[in-house]
Amino acid sequence: MNTPLPEPSSRWSFIRDVLVFQLKLVLGNLLNFVLVPVTIVASIYDLVSGKPGARQGDAFYQVLEAGREIEERINIYGAVGGYHATGASDDAGGTRRSSTIAGVDIGDATVDDLIRKVEGLLVKETGKDGRAAQLKSTLERLLDELRNRKR
Repeated sequence: MNTPLPEPSSRWSFIRDVLVFQLKLVLGNLLNFVLVPVTIVASIYDLVSGKPGARQGDAFYQVLEAGREIEERINIYGAVGGYHATGASDDAGGTRRSSTIAGVDIGDATVDDLIRKVEGLLVKETGKDGRAAQLKSTLERLLDELRNRKR
C-alpha cells in the first residue's frame, strides 16, 4: 500500500521549523551560559554595594528582566505557539513593544523577525539564477526516494 507523499510546501515548512527551532535552542543556551556568571556578579555587587534604604538586589533583578525579555524575543517554542504565535512580535495585548536591553535599544525585533528578513534575502538572491529551484527540486526527489525506500 502506497502512502501519499506529503505536500512539498508542508515538508519545507516542517524542515524550516526544525532548523529554526535548533537555532533558537542554541541562542537560548547561549543566553543561559551568559546569565550564569552575570547574575552571580550582579548579586555579589548588590550584596557588597547595597545602599541604606535601597531595595536589595536591584542589579540582579535588572539582569533577570533583561534575560526574560531576550528569552521572549527568542521565542523558542514559537512553532507551537510559545510566548507568541509563530513569527509574531506582539505581546499579549496585541501591541508591538520597543525596549532596551542593557541600555541598547533593540526596538521590537524578535528572532523570528530576523529569520524572515534573512529568508527574504536568500530567496531574492538565490532566485536570480535558478540554482535554488534546481537544488530544491533535487532535494525533493531525494527525500521522496528515501521515504519510498523505507516502505
